[in-house]
Amino acid sequence: MESAGAPLNNQREQTSICFKAFMLKNSTKSNLNLMTLFPNLSSYDHFARVLTKVMDERPENVVDVIEDMSHEVKRGLLLDKQSTLRDIPPSPAAQLLAEQQMLLFSRGGGDDGDQEVETPLPNVSEVGFLLEQAGVGLGREETLRVFLALKQLVNSQPLARCRLWGKILGTEGNYLVAEGEYRDEEEGINEETAEDAEGEPRDDDEETEVVEEFDTLPRSTFKPPPVVPKEDNRTGVNKFTYFVCRESGLRWMRLPTVTPTQITAARHIRKFFTGRLDAPIVSYPPFPGNEANYLRAQIARISAGTQVSPLGFYQFGEEEGEEEEEGARDSFEENPDFEGIPVPEMAESLSTWVHHVQHILQQGRCVWVNLAEKPEDDFEEEADEEVKEEADEPEPEVGPPLLTPLSEDAEITTTPPWSSKMSSTLISQFAIAVLRSNLWPGAYAYASGKNFENIYFGWGLKFAGEAYTPTFPTMPQREYTSGPEITEALDPSLEEEQALKAAMEEQKAAQDETEGLGGDEEEDDD
Repeated sequence: MESAGAPLNNQREQTSICFKAFMLKNSTKSNLNLMTLFPNLSSYDHFARVLTKVMDERPENVVDVIEDMSHEVKRGLLLDKQSTLRDIPPSPAAQLLAEQQMLLFSRGGGDDGDQEVETPLPNVSEVGFLLEQAGVGLGREETLRVFLALKQLVNSQPLARCRLWGKILGTEGNYLVAEGEYRDEEEGINEETAEDAEGEPRDDDEETEVVEEFDTLPRSTFKPPPVVPKEDNRTGVNKFTYFVCRESGLRWMRLPTVTPTQITAARHIRKFFTGRLDAPIVSYPPFPGNEANYLRAQIARISAGTQVSPLGFYQFGEEEGEEEEEGARDSFEENPDFEGIPVPEMAESLSTWVHHVQHILQQGRCVWVNLAEKPEDDFEEEADEEVKEEADEPEPEVGPPLLTPLSEDAEITTTPPWSSKMSSTLISQFAIAVLRSNLWPGAYAYASGKNFENIYFGWGLKFAGEAYTPTFPTMPQREYTSGPEITEALDPSLEEEQALKAAMEEQKAAQDETEGLGGDEEEDDD
């Protein structure tokens, strides 16, 4: 008796015999069969997958396409892992930056190197070499690219003077800062479009008139303090114009002018730069502006505290002489008779260095302005305040004058404000004097004979001396003093309302009876 599995086994045997016959079938082109290609199949698993594909598809002249089918089987195994086998993504940002920097090394058609043309740029090779001797700088390659970018800026702007102010680091990007001064006869296009952080007051005369007709509430008598006016261009903290770019070769962006309110607010906060000029400044006290305004305020503060020069390099003009006080002088000129100070003497004594940038007062300006003065056109209420004006006249604020020696700078707790040294003690005859600011870490100055330069490389933060503690918010105002006239009473219950109503009715009835008795007595008298 045959078992149930016998027909199935016979079917499998018949199928294998047919498949072997198919494998032994010779090709009409090459006269080969699959049995001759067994040595080329690498593994049993792969061979089994290939045979399964051959059994499913049954192609014509399978011997000629067996290699292609083998490659298809291998590629099919890699499809599941294809997402993890990715090529290294290209860096379009680095490539774009390289393409932009390539333009710095191309010589323009209008650039004529044979003619002697006065240029506002400093000597690139000399400044880079001396910065390298001082132990600071950007490196030779980056320094060359930066100065080529400065040349590009000078060609696009009518500047009479331009130099590398420094580099301010940020969390997402850095700022290369260029300091420039426009020519007297020409103004830059962006010079006229500088934006102010503080807007002009809005005219609300019509709304005020409408409120006065129906206003029955008490009006506040509080008057905000007057806004300190900003200094004009080419004066004070706005004496120079500053341009920034994230990398050499990219477009230069002009920073707006700075206001006293922004400088005052920048003194109370500590924020890292992000590298985006339009980034908001989230802080307390609130800063009036974005990162571009904050960057401009920090540049003004750093310049006022760290821009120094050798003693005697600058002098006051003879015209100002004795007519003006020394504290009021705001301009100077180069001394043609300056011969230089020996380097060892400049490295040992801070008295040989002086500040040549005006000090910023607590008011946020370099020149104090009296806010108590009224404009000439305002003649109202003058009679009522004639007596108060003399008593409330503020004292003018005066800071240290220009060309003040560094030896008079105040210490920071127990840290001296400056550190000085020579670039080399082994070959002192070729060394330069190097000065480093401890008040603004990252500010350096060097001097060698008649050559000197100031530069800054840092995060744009001032040394506080101690751990920084943010300013606490102001205390909330007190509540209005409660009294019987404003104290809220509890609503009476239903029983209390009914008892009060009954008492009022009894009082009214008694009053009516009294009035009635009084009327009867009057009739009896008649």
